[in-house]
Amino acid sequence: MTEAHMATNQEICLAMLRDSDRDRYLACLLSPEEKRGALAALYAFNAELARIRDLVHEPLPGEVRLQYWHDLLEGSAHGSTAANPVAAALLIAIETHRLPRKTLIDMIEARAFDLYDDPMETRLSLEGYAGETASALIQLASLVLSPEEAARSADAAGHAGVAQAVAGLLLLMPLHRRRGQIYIPLQILSATGLDRDAFLAGEDRPRISAAIEAFAGLGREHLAKARAAGPIAPAVFPAFLPATLAEPVLIKAQKRGALLLDRPLQPPQWRRQLRMGLAAARRKI
Repeated sequence: MTEAHMATNQEICLAMLRDSDRDRYLACLLSPEEKRGALAALYAFNAELARIRDLVHEPLPGEVRLQYWHDLLEGSAHGSTAANPVAAALLIAIETHRLPRKTLIDMIEARAFDLYDDPMETRLSLEGYAGETASALIQLASLVLSPEEAARSADAAGHAGVAQAVAGLLLLMPLHRRRGQIYIPLQILSATGLDRDAFLAGEDRPRISAAIEAFAGLGREHLAKARAAGPIAPAVFPAFLPATLAEPVLIKAQKRGALLLDRPLQPPQWRRQLRMGLAAARRKI
């Protein structure tokens, strides 16, 4: 692939992020220029996986889409990857920065959960899902930014990813509930006197509020552990920028409880951009 084609694919990935994941698009812009292309490829790949459930009505077509990415990473893709700019840019990023394909494959396999309406059983199940998706993405981005520093921030990345995943699931909770999906672990629901059907019914507001408060509390617990893991090296801090948006969501969810099923929880774009900009300057999650 020529440098011109590679640059074009990376620009396409950035443009896709501008439409599909504005927060990570901004994180790319706040990263060193020479790293933006690889980060955009990673984030666009993540966005492609995350939106599969929105594109299909049955699990099987979603599994087929996941299998495409699985085959690509295992080197058994059918046909040329040139027609898919995200795939082409991702392969270049993997080769250039020696990214572990196993981590990316694990991310694909974890996303199969999104295609079905099975509940999360335990807190450990949720943490595993978040670890193989949001946490893994932070770690991969850290490897792009500075492989020397990435290992030192692995613990912080693990916990920050869980906090970010919980915040994201809280933002999507109204949509998930309409679909019959639930990501709050049954372990938490049971502790508040609920089961899956009672939560989805949405009638027992006091207990639903308690469950949401506990779920958001899990996110805040991991955020505190990420901060306690020690300072994050400036070289890899841009990988953590999207996670800096988690705290306001977690706090608001604890205050709002069951009301978040009816009203949007997402802060306005200008506020998220301001928070990320300040975090980039202060280098604090």
